[in-house]
Amino acid sequence: MKKALIVYGGWDGHEPQKTTALLTAELVRSGFAVDTSDTLDTFLDTEKLKTYGLIVPNWTMGQLTAPQEENLVAAIASGVGLGGFHGGMGDAFRASTNYQFMVGGQFVAHPDNHKDYIVQIIKTADPIVAGIEDFTLHSEQYYMHVDPSNEVLATTTFTTKSAPWVNGTVMPVVWKRHYGQGRIFYSSIGHTTKEFDLAPVREITRRGLVWASR
Repeated sequence: MKKALIVYGGWDGHEPQKTTALLTAELVRSGFAVDTSDTLDTFLDTEKLKTYGLIVPNWTMGQLTAPQEENLVAAIASGVGLGGFHGGMGDAFRASTNYQFMVGGQFVAHPDNHKDYIVQIIKTADPIVAGIEDFTLHSEQYYMHVDPSNEVLATTTFTTKSAPWVNGTVMPVVWKRHYGQGRIFYSSIGHTTKEFDLAPVREITRRGLVWASR
């Protein structure tokens, strides 16, 4: 049986406990044994990290120590998968550039705050998004600094009132990539558990985590 580790905490507004419970249920349904932890010191146990097939950071903002960052990055480079969503992975550990290099992107803004926006599926044959059509949701539309080597599966186009200079920008929403021997999956959707009530959001996230796992 595959093993997954979810490390949760950080800013409470992203409901880390509730989203961790939801993800745990989805991963169990997909055949995983799941461990959860509410301390970043979990990243200090180098050997245990390498026993997992998947690590899910669900920790908005926060700060990693140098050993925590080094161990996490080394585990992924060795072949452990990394997957996550929204601020729990894409706005985590703002001072940790090696972590951001591994993830393939970093949150910088959400113009107009919560708004309706469209997610366009652009790699329709990829198994993570296959059979899923474009959809609309009401949430934060993440503007991110992104790695051009990412394999982008879904995008969104910005039309904003508060930052009109970015209007027309096509921004990745869902991507996958590799880091060393590890697979990386990220989706910028998932501000709170309510967003996972949307079937496309829940299914893309579940498939992406399964794909990323070793």
